[in-house]
Amino acid sequence: MDIEARIKRRQRRNGAPRLVRDYESLSPVVHIEEPADRGPILERLLDHLDPVFDGQLPPNAYVYGPSGSGKSAVVTALFANLERLPTEQQAIIHTTTRAQPPTSPSFVYVDARRTASEFAFYHAVLDSLVEDSVPEHGIGTETLRTRLHDLVREQRTGVVVAVDHVGESESIDSSELVDLFAGLPSTVSWLAIGREAPESTELTRYTATTVHIEPYQRQMLVDVLMTRTSDGLAQQALDHGLARRIADWADGNAHAALAALFIAAELAQRADQDRITKANVDDAIAEVPDPCVSLGVVLALPANRQAVLRELVDLSEEERSSVTATTEAISAAESVDLSPGTVKRFLYEMAESGVVERVAARATNGQGRPPSRLEPRFPPTAFRRLYDLGQ
Repeated sequence: MDIEARIKRRQRRNGAPRLVRDYESLSPVVHIEEPADRGPILERLLDHLDPVFDGQLPPNAYVYGPSGSGKSAVVTALFANLERLPTEQQAIIHTTTRAQPPTSPSFVYVDARRTASEFAFYHAVLDSLVEDSVPEHGIGTETLRTRLHDLVREQRTGVVVAVDHVGESESIDSSELVDLFAGLPSTVSWLAIGREAPESTELTRYTATTVHIEPYQRQMLVDVLMTRTSDGLAQQALDHGLARRIADWADGNAHAALAALFIAAELAQRADQDRITKANVDDAIAEVPDPCVSLGVVLALPANRQAVLRELVDLSEEERSSVTATTEAISAAESVDLSPGTVKRFLYEMAESGVVERVAARATNGQGRPPSRLEPRFPPTAFRRLYDLGQ
């Protein structure tokens, strides 16, 4: 962790000793600069991207693996470093007799969870390539695409675009992404990241390489947990044996493991403990649904839907006894400025996408079809804290 991050961590302590020193370091939706134990994967991706070091574009590629295998962590870390390459080379060249443009491509990372529309996609790519912010209003998709083509043509070295979380319920599907890629300049190559096997996605018809990322091995996952713990918690806050307990349960899924660690730390913090206990870990594991929707998916939802979910996770069992009761309780909350009809529509839409689940009551009281209550398919404690922190 760099000096700035260390200073921020101490600022957050507010002068009092705390178990949790930095929630961001523990967050399942935050990727650290140096992913633990992912060197071989980084090398395989660098092998694919090797042409950029000669000023050439690599071919298109598809990176795939199961949820929680570290795809996003590896690609974001790699692209964050590669983005500096054109600038650094340009700085070196400027020390010679005359200035020259950068000699390697630019690198852009796009999160498909947050850029599901055509406009949002081209806006994200263009915004990453220019210093000034690209306006989000008063500009059309065709204008964005034209500006992007003009900009890339001027750069000449081309652009490598990584598009993450392809094919998820709230993001861009493969066929839509193919069309979006077709709208990019010819001097753009892309790296698509998803969960589908290569034979199940249309994307591999347009790629020269596939890179498979396997789930974390147990010891790797223990290392991930202990690395996050050393950055985010007080010293000796997590016993190595409890880290192994979480890793064994998570079965290679880093998101599940980090969510459990985050929840356990929050439970211990609430109880004013100086260490995470086995009871904290057991309670945290029990709270993570199976299957679990990624917290990144939930936190990428529009703000009004997140506000509805924030109220949902605080409702009593009685208030969640039916969709109607849940709608009434959420609509009455001061923090939600939405009509009951809109709240109910949001709840049904999020149930359709799998963010929440409708669970039928066992009894009907002799009045026909039983009501259904809504259960979040994500860990409430983790979402509540991350939402309140603004992550």
